[in-house]
Amino acid sequence: MDGIFIFSCSALILSFLITKLITYNSRNNRKNLPPSPPNSLPILGHLYLLKQPQARLASQHGPILLLRFGIRDVLVVSSASLAEECFTTNDLSFANRPKFPSSKLNTYDHSSLGSAPYGPQWRDMRRIATIEGFTGHRLAFFSHVRADEARSLARQLFRDSIHEDFARVELRPRLFGLTLNVIMKMIFGKRYYGEESRDGEARRALTLAGASNVGDFLPPVVGWFARHRLRSRITHIHNYKDNFIQALIEERRRKMKKEEAGELEQKKRINETMIDAILSLQKTHAEQYDDHFIKSLVTTLLSAGTDTSSNTIEWAMSLLLNNPEILDKVSAEIDEKVENGRLLDESDLIKLPYLHCVINETLRMYPVGPLLVPHESLEECKVGGYNIPKGTMLLVNAYKIQRDPMIWPEPTRFLPERFLEKNKVEGGKMIPFGMGRRRCPGEGLAMREVGLVLGTLIQCFEWRRIGKEEVDMEEGAGLLMPKVIPLEALCKPRQTMISALSGL
Repeated sequence: MDGIFIFSCSALILSFLITKLITYNSRNNRKNLPPSPPNSLPILGHLYLLKQPQARLASQHGPILLLRFGIRDVLVVSSASLAEECFTTNDLSFANRPKFPSSKLNTYDHSSLGSAPYGPQWRDMRRIATIEGFTGHRLAFFSHVRADEARSLARQLFRDSIHEDFARVELRPRLFGLTLNVIMKMIFGKRYYGEESRDGEARRALTLAGASNVGDFLPPVVGWFARHRLRSRITHIHNYKDNFIQALIEERRRKMKKEEAGELEQKKRINETMIDAILSLQKTHAEQYDDHFIKSLVTTLLSAGTDTSSNTIEWAMSLLLNNPEILDKVSAEIDEKVENGRLLDESDLIKLPYLHCVINETLRMYPVGPLLVPHESLEECKVGGYNIPKGTMLLVNAYKIQRDPMIWPEPTRFLPERFLEKNKVEGGKMIPFGMGRRRCPGEGLAMREVGLVLGTLIQCFEWRRIGKEEVDMEEGAGLLMPKVIPLEALCKPRQTMISALSGL
């Protein structure tokens, strides 16, 4: 044990000296770099600043900062104009993703859609995901999936509340289950949450889909020790996830073979699921679209298509419960535009502009990715007149930008009406889904899904807070900024919708 301790201390000191030498020489040779906050700590650099709320860094130090997270240079921009410059003028320069050692296994050696470096493989994967899942045609093709799950949620809430004045419900697990089922049915054609389902399997498969930890930013030897305590857990979860997805692929492959052999009735629709489409491509391009490619793509779709949308709906319901006059206004709009007693359909969303404003205002105040997904510079470039070295990680503070009082009057107030003014969303002012060539391709799916589910909840039920106190809106830590306290609320079926709900 003494030998290990001495070795660890020696490695720490050596890493510190090497890091200081590299940092001194590299920074001494660079000119015109963005400003950096003082008090950079040995080894850690500015990592301690991550404990601060998202908006405080920019308020204290300005809209553009160059931080040092251990051995990594990190550019943080917190203004709409700088964000627009990063994703327009410098869009190609910042098209890469940083590679975090802790996520190498879970992202199939950084080959998933969200983590792959910019290049032919990423472009091909994005093209497949877009064509088979996110074009207007495919979104319309899968509309029945979203409708079925929205009605399933309404049916569950109706059963729980029909015999009570107001039933107390926790929405988070129900919303997560809905979004999980939607993406699972799109990809594999089966649901995994709810009655007679296997939600535990799919939930475990989503865990640690690619999160980083502090060891990713430390010198190699020190970082290895920092990551070591999580390595066995990450490996176990990855192996479980890999086997889980592989089993689903094999199941779908067997079904396709039986259909081709005439053992099963031929599908009436070509490429019923996303996996069907990719397995069809695999027959003629086996090396390009192998199972590794499929699992890399599925990993991103599962992780990006669940908590993001469910968190947004939870934030929206929380805001509406704290602003009952706005909730009443949305309810009145739905009653006016949707025939009495008929359940809201996705085709009705275009007739509900105020509901759309509520969703946009929720995304403005509580973006699911407050710092967006990290980018990395492929080449040296300029931002705000400063030189940005190649290999610099970019964090865009969407949270601060979307609460900037120079752009958004009364930024901490929930005012959906502000989105009736179209000029408020130009450029980098509103970027909950990112911007540029690595913008989230699932935006269309998310907006349809959130609109349908939120509209269904408002149309079918009356909602109240648990007590007189407002819903707690404390923001949790993490890449997706969940609510610290899961939303609990009181609900009961609206009298005008009992007949429709009874028929579900």
